[in-house]
Amino acid sequence: MVKVLIPSGALGLGYDRKALARGIAEKPDIIAIDGGSTDSGPHYLGTGSSKYARGSTKAEWRELMEARAEAGVPLIIGTAGTCGADSAVDWLVDITREIVAETGMKVKLAVLKSGQRQDALIDAFGQGKITPLEPAPELSEDVIASCSNIVALAGAEQIQAALETGADIVIAGRTTDTAIISALPLSRGCHAGGVWHGAKIGECGALATTAPNSGTILIEFDAEGFTISPMGADARATPHTVSAHMLYENSNPDILYEPGGHLDVRAAKYEAVDDRRVRVSGSEWVVSDRYTVKLEGARLAGFQTVSLVTVRDPRYVANIRAWCDDIMIKATEKARARVGEGFEIELRLIGLDATLGVLDTEAKAGTEIGVLGLVTAPTESLSREVAKVLNPYLLHHPLTEEEEMPTFAFPFSPPEVSRGAVYEFCLNHVLELEDPMEAFTLTFEELGQ
Repeated sequence: MVKVLIPSGALGLGYDRKALARGIAEKPDIIAIDGGSTDSGPHYLGTGSSKYARGSTKAEWRELMEARAEAGVPLIIGTAGTCGADSAVDWLVDITREIVAETGMKVKLAVLKSGQRQDALIDAFGQGKITPLEPAPELSEDVIASCSNIVALAGAEQIQAALETGADIVIAGRTTDTAIISALPLSRGCHAGGVWHGAKIGECGALATTAPNSGTILIEFDAEGFTISPMGADARATPHTVSAHMLYENSNPDILYEPGGHLDVRAAKYEAVDDRRVRVSGSEWVVSDRYTVKLEGARLAGFQTVSLVTVRDPRYVANIRAWCDDIMIKATEKARARVGEGFEIELRLIGLDATLGVLDTEAKAGTEIGVLGLVTAPTESLSREVAKVLNPYLLHHPLTEEEEMPTFAFPFSPPEVSRGAVYEFCLNHVLELEDPMEAFTLTFEELGQ
């Protein structure tokens, strides 16, 4: 049996300290926590930075390092620094060094990096080793070369290599959410289907329980399956909460693809052990005939300036789409006449359909609507220039030429706010590897000696 303690869904989110203490008392074999994902958009991968505050990250990481020392087991984090880029890994490594220096700890640290060299990927692309997932943008050598950061998602094999160094702490770059949980129980011979299934259920901490914000859970893996035990005082796992998590961020609730194979849960059985714990068995791991890792890449999309105006006049609210369409035509024509081509203007209706856009089939206007103007251009100065062309339209544009000029409300002055550089995802592909470690780098150091 292997016990994996998961403090929370991600480092920086916070967790229940009492729940963590209960988990440590259960004598886990490893503590595993996620560091991020692509959920918050391409900026973090594009810049190689973290979305979480450094102070919060350091405070939580210190607590987990102390918990690890108390338990005497490895501590591992995947997708360090939100995006898992090499610079984000270095950021957390620096925080770790600070904590070691401040506390007097002695730590064996393994660092697994997932960053990809553009020239190596261009060569792999030419050899047909990169194939698209669905949906995937068109890929070319120029697209690869334009990326500011590209990462490969490590699987269990790469994490196992890091653990085999004897490290107290493993800081990993981009990994699949399940890799850091599955690596140790797989290496110790636990049931592969149960391991991958349990790792999927545990990826977000207590999300698969009745108290999602309680954070800490313990998963026990064995030769036939796994058992999930929430550590929060009021949290319960039920067959419903556990089975439903296969729907989370997964297009097919029965199948989960990972490097080297896929999980099939169609024959899984979910049984309540008591009013808090659930036992799962019957899941199957299907080995693939080739080993692939997913690639994620982001590149500069331009520079962006945003403007916001609020519209409350009932007639304009009722005709907001026609008003915005007319502004788009007139502002775009004027901007092209003044500055030429190469920019994009977008108006989003906050309070109508800004979340789902054209997918919103039940959008209804309320008493007022915020109109968010987005101007994206190759340079920051051009973006601001076009946004200033847009300004008077947002403030005074009438629905028709015959009526008096209206005045709407800018919530701040000036209304133009520069977002600086903006990034876009441009890779949703897999890279075929002959050796699971060939796209990753692993280093080891001793701190506090």
